[in-house]
Amino acid sequence: MLWLLEELGVPYEIKRYQRNPKTMLAPPELKAVHPLGKSPVITDEAQTIAESGAIMEYLVERYGKHLRPAEGTPERLRYTYWLHYAEGSAMPLLLMRLVFSRIPKGPMPFFVKPIARRIVAKVEELFITPNLELHLDFMEGELAKSAYFAGDELTAADIQMSFVVEGAAARGGLTSSRPRLWSWLQKVQARPAYKRAIEKGGPYGLLV
Repeated sequence: MLWLLEELGVPYEIKRYQRNPKTMLAPPELKAVHPLGKSPVITDEAQTIAESGAIMEYLVERYGKHLRPAEGTPERLRYTYWLHYAEGSAMPLLLMRLVFSRIPKGPMPFFVKPIARRIVAKVEELFITPNLELHLDFMEGELAKSAYFAGDELTAADIQMSFVVEGAAARGGLTSSRPRLWSWLQKVQARPAYKRAIEKGGPYGLLV
């Protein structure tokens, strides 16, 4: 989200909220901002908005319509698709991998651990890995159509997709063997606005 704000040139203030390290539940201070303790969340004047896609749409509509294609164009349809694909289709698989990878490490009776490991391995083998491979191949193929996900210019859809692709590179199996997707990642990470966002927000863990 900071990257989008940097691309838009909108001034902002960062507020950090520390989740419970064991439960990963939101602290009371974050729930005071949004009842679900959602993160990211923004407050702009009287508006408080959660959900990455909704935040993206709000910021682009108000501050930077140049970061979305014109209405009625094929690029606009692709833009809308990728804006929602990121968290609707791709991110759940990466979260599943994260959750299942933690199960064997969690506290449980010693005699249950072998069973848990077998279940995790089978889910990984039959569902998570094949579907991640399917989605990575899909993204790779789609980038053969244009330089960015919605066309030949960067849009907010690319910013939304960046966390997915970075997560895939961290633990989803993405390597340079998919050259278009890998090149896209290097390209967006080299943007000055992206670098400024990392400098101001600090490094962040990706699905770890």
